[in-house]
Amino acid sequence: MKEKVGEVFSITKDNEPVPGCTISKAITEGTTDIIYFSLAKNTDISAEIYPYHKLLLVDSGSLEVYGTEGTVQRLETGDAIFTDVDTPVGMRTDKSAVYTEIEIGRKDKMNDLIKAGESFKLAELVPYREGKIVNMDVVHNDKMKFVVMAFAEGTGLSEHAAPGEALVFALDGEAIIGYEGKEHRMKAGETFHFAKGGLHSVKADHRFKMALLLTLE
Repeated sequence: MKEKVGEVFSITKDNEPVPGCTISKAITEGTTDIIYFSLAKNTDISAEIYPYHKLLLVDSGSLEVYGTEGTVQRLETGDAIFTDVDTPVGMRTDKSAVYTEIEIGRKDKMNDLIKAGESFKLAELVPYREGKIVNMDVVHNDKMKFVVMAFAEGTGLSEHAAPGEALVFALDGEAIIGYEGKEHRMKAGETFHFAKGGLHSVKADHRFKMALLLTLE
């Protein structure tokens, strides 16, 4: 994964829009496609037909996902959508937008609570429960797993290593991310990249929600 490792960063700050332009940056090779997009005010990615779903995560700004038959879904910061397959899908903005796009195969296992073509807020998928960690698998296949988690204050995950690379998207609140012996304060809107085999932990000294994208070779 072509992303900085072991430090908190902002996808939005690292991918600021350029006036009049659309910009894409692929951060994976040979696994699940993950791409950052930056759309400047009044720019457009025209509607095309794709044989797979796109999971779009709006990091900042305002994004319209549209079809050729007048269908429009407007997404704001923190919103997400699984696009439909075999139907035209385009993206545009009248302000600006930075978003992450993840390729999802049509046969990948998607949570029954989520419907393609309907926008939703990742942070609202799971509730807080006192003294507990609430976990929801959003979608997975052999090479990828996307999970949303809610940590009650005082909960956490002890140090462990993942069998692949992972991106953590902080959705709500804040927590301490431990990585290879160092602690990092992480707040909503920030991101963290774990390398394959990197020892990491989560300590929720406040309430905290996050999305975890795990990729496998």
